[in-house]
Amino acid sequence: MIAPVPAPLRIGNASGFYGDRFDALREMLTGGPLDVLTGDYLAELTMLILGRSRLKDPEKGYATTFLRQLEEGLGLAHERGVKIVANAGGLNPAGLADAVRTLAAKVGVPVTVAHVEGDSLPVPDGFLTANAYLGGSGITACLRAGADVVVTGRVTDAALVTGPAAAHFGWGPDDLDALAGAVVAGHVLECGTQATGGNHAFFGEHDPARLRRPGFPLAEIHADGSSVITKHDGTGGVVDLSTVTAQLLYETGGARYAGPDVTARLDTVRLTADGPDRVRIDGVRGEAPPPTLKAGLTRLGGWRNEVVFVLTGLDIKAKADLVKAQFADALERGGPRPPAEVRWELARTDHPDADTEERASALLRLVVRDQDAEAVGRAVSGAAVELALGSYPGFHVTAPPGKGAPYGVFEARPVPAGDVEHTAVLPDGRRLVMEPPGLTQELAEVEEPPLPDPYPSTGPTRRVPLGLVAGARSGDKGGDANVGVWVRGEDAWRWLAHELTVERFRELLPEAADLTVVRHVLPNLRALNFTVHGLLGEGVAAQARFDPQAKAVGEWLRSRWLPVPVPLLEGVPLPEVTA
Repeated sequence: MIAPVPAPLRIGNASGFYGDRFDALREMLTGGPLDVLTGDYLAELTMLILGRSRLKDPEKGYATTFLRQLEEGLGLAHERGVKIVANAGGLNPAGLADAVRTLAAKVGVPVTVAHVEGDSLPVPDGFLTANAYLGGSGITACLRAGADVVVTGRVTDAALVTGPAAAHFGWGPDDLDALAGAVVAGHVLECGTQATGGNHAFFGEHDPARLRRPGFPLAEIHADGSSVITKHDGTGGVVDLSTVTAQLLYETGGARYAGPDVTARLDTVRLTADGPDRVRIDGVRGEAPPPTLKAGLTRLGGWRNEVVFVLTGLDIKAKADLVKAQFADALERGGPRPPAEVRWELARTDHPDADTEERASALLRLVVRDQDAEAVGRAVSGAAVELALGSYPGFHVTAPPGKGAPYGVFEARPVPAGDVEHTAVLPDGRRLVMEPPGLTQELAEVEEPPLPDPYPSTGPTRRVPLGLVAGARSGDKGGDANVGVWVRGEDAWRWLAHELTVERFRELLPEAADLTVVRHVLPNLRALNFTVHGLLGEGVAAQARFDPQAKAVGEWLRSRWLPVPVPLLEGVPLPEVTA
C-alpha cells in the first residue's frame, strides 16, 4: 500500500528582525490557517546588542519583545494548534525557555516548551560574543518530542523553516533536495514583509493603499520541498514573481547557498505564478553541506562620534571648506591628538532659489572614530560648539554634539561542525546531541552558466536610469555588500547579462572602483548578484559608512544613468531630463 502524502505544512513568519512590527504575531495567528509560526529576531548587530545587555544582567541576553508578544500569542496559538518556533533566545535560549514556561503558567495556557542550545562557543580574548550558526535538526527533534514552543539561540534564519518541515514530513539528512527547497522558502520568509512588497524596487506599480501595511508572508511547504509563497487573505502587500525574486537575491552570493543542513543551489530555483498573491517555488536541488559552520564573533571596536553641520544658501562648498579647516585646527589645539579616523561627507541636498529653508540647505557630516573614548568625546563636541559664533554664516547643527558612543565589530570565522555540540533540550528535560552531517562537501564556485544571446546592439538607445528596466535589492554580510539585480523579461535579460559587467558596475558605483567585486549569474531568475568586498569596512555595528547595512546601494545603482535600448523602454514612463 502506498503511504498517503502528508498535507502541506503552512509556515508563517511574524518577525524579520528585533524591533519588527509588534502586532504581527497576533495578526498571523488570527488572520488565517497556520501550522507553524516562526520569528526571526537575530542579526549580526543584534548579537552585539544582546551581548551588552547580558553584561548588565546575566539573566537576560534574549529578545524580551518576544515574551511580551506571547502574553496574548500563547493562548491564540494553543487555541488554533499552531506551533511557535523563534530564535529569540539569542545568547540565553535556556533562560528564555524558562521565562516562557513562567509566562504560560501565569496566563494559564498549557504549553510544552523546548529549546536548542550549543551555538555558544568559547569567546576569544577581546570579544564579547561567539556563536555558531546551527541548522534545523535540533528544532526538528524538539517538535518530534511534542514541543508547542521551541526557542533557539543562533541558528540560520532558514533553519526556522527547515526544522519544522523535516519534523512534519519525516525528512532525514539525506533528503537534500527537499531540505534545499525548504531552505529557499525559509530565506524568502526570513525578512518578513520584504517578501510581500516591502522595500521593493517596483513599489510604484501598485496601489499605495495595498502597501500601507503589508501582511507577513507564509509558505505552503510540500513533501518534496517545493512550496508556494503567499500571505493571509485580506492582508496588505503584494506577493508576485518580482517580490519573491528580490528576497531570494537578498544577502546571498553565488549559486551555492551553503547552510549547516544542506547547500541549496540557487541556480536551480524555478518561480512560477500560482494565482493572485501566490508564487510557486520548485526545482531546487540540494548538495551536501560544507564540513564547517559559520561562527559569528562580535567585539567592541572603539568609540565614535558624529556631528552634522547644516549649510544653507550660497557658497556651500566654501562654507564646508571653512568649517573643516576650523575644526581641524580646533582638534589640534583641544587635546593631546586628533581622533585616529576623521571622515567628512558633504551631501548636496540644497536646491537653488528654494521655497523653504530646509530645501536650501546641504548637510556636512563629520564622523570620528578612535580606540580612546576621550579622543572622540569632549574634544570633538567642544570643538563643534565653540565654532558656533565664529564660523560660516548661518552656522547650526542638526543636534547637539554628544560625548561619543562605543561601536562594534562583527567577524565571521569557520568552525568544524564536529566541534559544536548542537543540543536539543526536550520538553521533559532530556538532552539530545545532534550528530553533524555524515556527508559533507567543500564549498566551491560553480562554473559560470552560458549567457543568453546578446540583445541587438544596432538599434537606438536612450540614456535613462537603470531602474527603469531593472530591480535591485542590497544588503550586508559583515563588511561586504550584496547587490542583486533582476529584470522581468527575456529581452531585458539578454541586455542586462551583457551590459552590467563588473567593469560597468564599478563605473556606475565609484565607491566600488578599488574594491573586489564578484558577479554571479542566475539565469533562472534573470538576475545578477554582485558581492562588493569591504564596502562596509568592519560591518554594520562599526557604523563606518553613511548606509552601514548597504540597504540602499541597490537603489543608488538603479538611479545611475546609462544607454538603454529604446525597445526595452516601451510603455515605461521616462524622466523629463535625459542627461
